[in-house]
Amino acid sequence: MPETLTTRDDEALAEQVYQLVLEGIVAGRYEQGARLRERELSELYNVSRIPVREAIQRLEQDGFVETFPRRGAVVRQLTLTDVNELFDVRLCLETFAARMAAVRVAAGEPGGRLQELLDDTRQAIDDDRTDDVVRLSAAFHAEIVRLSGNRLLIESVKPLFGRMRWIFGLAHNRSNELQRDEHMELCNAILGGKADLAYTLAYSHIELGREPVLKGLAQTLEP
Repeated sequence: MPETLTTRDDEALAEQVYQLVLEGIVAGRYEQGARLRERELSELYNVSRIPVREAIQRLEQDGFVETFPRRGAVVRQLTLTDVNELFDVRLCLETFAARMAAVRVAAGEPGGRLQELLDDTRQAIDDDRTDDVVRLSAAFHAEIVRLSGNRLLIESVKPLFGRMRWIFGLAHNRSNELQRDEHMELCNAILGGKADLAYTLAYSHIELGREPVLKGLAQTLEP
């Protein structure tokens, strides 16, 4: 069924189309290498080609789409190098975010949303809702970045978390319970205002996830 978008402003429509196509890529409805035709997307979402074209351009800028002469826009083919680089960048940015989040919570910033996401993840694991676990895990990490209070960082990592959901949806080789426990320790450190511990736990959590993901994708992705 087509999903009709009713907002008239082209910029707002482009944002909505971006989010819908991104969700389709992350969920696997648009597979790697699949063409994204402007006409088909404009008909699917009942919009003109202008917001579709703008959404595709932004998806290309954020690393989800590539464009080729005579072929047009296609969903990017991920590589193991892409995965490794994602983990490298996360080690730089998310560890800093965890430290700053703990500092700000210690200074009085409310951190209740982080605990709520942890509780929601625990329930999703108990209910065996794997897709929700992946989504909530990304939301948990995004909330840590938000708690850092660094506006440039918050804007910069938005495509990063979309790529996290994409990759983790392709390879989820670590125990959900193990990741939940690591999230709980990290959450407790942040809410306890323990900045150095939060940094260390964030680094460990991210690095421990690297090898299982790479192993899980080794047979399907090019180097």
